[in-house]
Amino acid sequence: HIPQTEEARAEADILMQVQTQIISPKHGGNIIGCVEDSVTGNYMLTKDLELKRSEAIELLASIGISDFSKLKNKVRIPGKEIFSFLLPEGFNFVGSSKDKSRVLILNGVFIDGVIDSNSIGEEGGALIREIYSKYGQDFTLDFIGKIFRLGIKVLLKYGFSTSVADTDLSQEVKDKIDKMLVEAEKKVDEFILSYKTKKLEILPGKTLRETLEIRVLELLNKIRNKIGNLVAESASSDNATIVMAKCGAQGNILNLTQMSACVGQQALGGQRIKRGYRGRTLSMFKSGDLSPAARGFVRGGFKFGLRPYEFFFHAMTGRDALMDTALRTPK
Repeated sequence: HIPQTEEARAEADILMQVQTQIISPKHGGNIIGCVEDSVTGNYMLTKDLELKRSEAIELLASIGISDFSKLKNKVRIPGKEIFSFLLPEGFNFVGSSKDKSRVLILNGVFIDGVIDSNSIGEEGGALIREIYSKYGQDFTLDFIGKIFRLGIKVLLKYGFSTSVADTDLSQEVKDKIDKMLVEAEKKVDEFILSYKTKKLEILPGKTLRETLEIRVLELLNKIRNKIGNLVAESASSDNATIVMAKCGAQGNILNLTQMSACVGQQALGGQRIKRGYRGRTLSMFKSGDLSPAARGFVRGGFKFGLRPYEFFFHAMTGRDALMDTALRTPK
């Protein structure tokens, strides 16, 4: 397996350099890009930050830039202009951010939009791919290095931290969530009643019981998504957990929902939990109980704690995912 000739060794050396690994031959996407803090930092910089000229120079100097002649002579400099400083002159780009808004760069000047994982992330980095196709691998590697450092320096300077308060909900939102959960439980009771009286409309190719399980699972998943939307709408735009999810740096709205409001239905093998004792999942439930609580629905959020049986159901699906990972590898 060792390259035998001088020529083969030289070729292997070139092929294995980092700058030749930016674009994957598998799907044409960039497998090297910005992650986590650097994505968040660039997002905040291009969203609404404004710096004093001296601060802008300090920031650019900290990522290894020494020529500031391109920087406009004004008291306050917008974050978009600081990001433009790293772009090559004459570079044009039209893309979109994660929230589907337009990202526009004309003649190397950032005009509109925000930078997030859609532009500079791993695999999704449309801006990185455009730079690569126009300016080559060496320039792109240098560009990635600079924007990576820039994002991190922005967070170091202005601070960025998540706190327990990120998951706080107003009493009004809590009441709305309770109301939604009560309505969902009523709807599940209606499904169970129509199943017991055999009035439930059977889905093609499914038994009556399978139809009930599909209907209930679908309803409970929908309710968690609705609660998620409500939590996202009620949270402030500068909530650090929301910012990370919005720019694609880490996590999603579902994580915030599970922490603050509702963990939701625990699914084992794509179904509600049904295994356990004879005729029931845990000894505390009556035999034949089909209610959400008896089949793995976790009503509360992590912040305020889970009931013992909810904790147990959650541990079951956690263990299942762990076993899956461990066993899929050798299989």
